[in-house]
Amino acid sequence: MTEAFSQPLHDYIGQQRWFGGKGRRFRVTERTPFLWLSAEDERPAFRIELFAVVYDNGESDLYQVPLAYYDDAQEHLVHALIGAWTEPELGEVFVYDALHDHRATKHLLRGILDQREVEGLSFHRLDDVDTTIDAPSLLLPVEQSNSSLAYGEEALLKVFRKVAPGHNPDIEIHRELTLQKVEHVAELYGWITATWEGGHTADLAMLQQFLRTATDGWTLALTSVRDLYAEADLHADEVGGDFAAEAHRLGAATAAVHAYMAEGLGEVQWGHRQLEVLANDMRSRLDAAVEIVPELGRYAPALREAFDELAAFDASVRAHRIHGDLHLGQTLRTVKGWKLIDFEGEPAKPLAERLEPDSPVRDVAGMLRSFDYAAATLLVDHPHDQQIAFRAREWAQRNRAAFCEGYAEESGGDPRDQDVLIRTYETDKAVYEVVYESRNRPTWLPIPLAAIARLARSDRPEDTP
Repeated sequence: MTEAFSQPLHDYIGQQRWFGGKGRRFRVTERTPFLWLSAEDERPAFRIELFAVVYDNGESDLYQVPLAYYDDAQEHLVHALIGAWTEPELGEVFVYDALHDHRATKHLLRGILDQREVEGLSFHRLDDVDTTIDAPSLLLPVEQSNSSLAYGEEALLKVFRKVAPGHNPDIEIHRELTLQKVEHVAELYGWITATWEGGHTADLAMLQQFLRTATDGWTLALTSVRDLYAEADLHADEVGGDFAAEAHRLGAATAAVHAYMAEGLGEVQWGHRQLEVLANDMRSRLDAAVEIVPELGRYAPALREAFDELAAFDASVRAHRIHGDLHLGQTLRTVKGWKLIDFEGEPAKPLAERLEPDSPVRDVAGMLRSFDYAAATLLVDHPHDQQIAFRAREWAQRNRAAFCEGYAEESGGDPRDQDVLIRTYETDKAVYEVVYESRNRPTWLPIPLAAIARLARSDRPEDTP
């Protein structure tokens, strides 16, 4: 790869919020361009391209940056300009991140709707997709590791920026749940798959139902918390913005999705050996986290006791494909109820691990931690306000209980009865949060550290908000 191309791309990728290597030195090395999706003389010339990012320690990631090539500078795309250079076949060109350009992204939508096949790229469409979708794209300004394009009010194309060889679990799970007509997810319309030299295959994007009028669960929960804090003399169940009824409905929706996933994607039973492996993985993550955040060290012995209890657990545990990274930000409240989104699993985990069965209790524990987070975020600016701290615990406990009650009504089993699993999965999640906040939002680090302190001194998950 020439320096004329690699340096501008390096500078552009390093500034994007979807880039996962922030804070690390890297080089842009291998380039994998696919065939042109635009006509021969059309401008912009457009194609999908993959780039290898190599870090100083030798590790590497693969990123997708579809590119739009113009003969002249485009003022309306100045924010998406990557650089200008001589490109074989085109000559001197101005190059832009094509996802900002609706003239280029029309080819992605039409490719899926027409089930196009070109060398190295396959566009797939489910049979019952409305083929009348014909609207320009709009890149949504959301903070996430992917890029989302809205086509009118009908369809949303999620483009995977960081590409992992293999089939993306978000597509696999959405396809199964769409075919089962599950009401608690957005319908899948289609997807794009790439194959390139060396026998590599990866999913690049997925087209799904656009829930335009929905509000994410994190936003709704924070509104409820703010309402509670504004009414200093009222309890959580007395405030107009009480969230408990929604938490109850969200618990029921989560249980319903779990049931469909177990039915459609298969279920296994874990025994003692699998739980020992799980406990060892949690211990390893804790040890690594202590190296990164030394404050964890004072709690590590008590946390390891929780993992020891899991390793000694002798009951059979149900396991199947799960969401894997469930929290309030992965949910949408629509006029027709709650929807769960983004079934990719925890981004930090290897793809192979995200495809493995896991206990549905992991998803429950993730949501319980999310209620804790929502209640505690406003405490960051008021760390010594005991009244707000009391209200935060009360709000979290009320909504944690409501979620579990809704889950139990739908599934027939209360997840709180699996106290060993709840405690260990919550602990594992809190350890992850400590590392994440130390690297990304140091001012928020007290939130997971407070949870760690409570989990370390408590034998009962109900005692933690």
